Amino acid sequence: MNIALIAHDSKKELMVQFCIAYCGILSRHDLCATGTTGKMVEQATGLTIQRYLSGSQGGDQQISARISCNEIDLLLFFRDPLTPKPHEPNERDLLRLCDVHNIPVATNIATAEALIHALERGDLDWRQLVNPA
Repeated sequence: MNIALIAHDSKKELMVQFCIAYCGILSRHDLCATGTTGKMVEQATGLTIQRYLSGSQGGDQQISARISCNEIDLLLFFRDPLTPKPHEPNERDLLRLCDVHNIPVATNIATAEALIHALERGDLDWRQLVNPA
């Protein structure tokens, strides 16, 4: 599966810790991330991550484009709901695209853990359920 990682500044360390904890599962998938998040996770875990621009410079829009082209299967987006962001409209568009394209999204660690365990069990192969061969 293609998994995208995004984290607001105050949640980047949490994303790093999450990826360290689930490195074994994540290593079996293709990962991409916004710039700084990807760099931090890559350095801490040794995982190979395709890095885009930082979120404020359009990295979230680059990931949105991949979602629009059905190239992302799962989004882990650790958000800080208490701090307003200047590029918040882009984030709303990103989440809307996930809804349009039926992409599972975690915006906090509790949901991310539920999704990562479902991924490990094979419960997230939803594209086969929607388009059986």
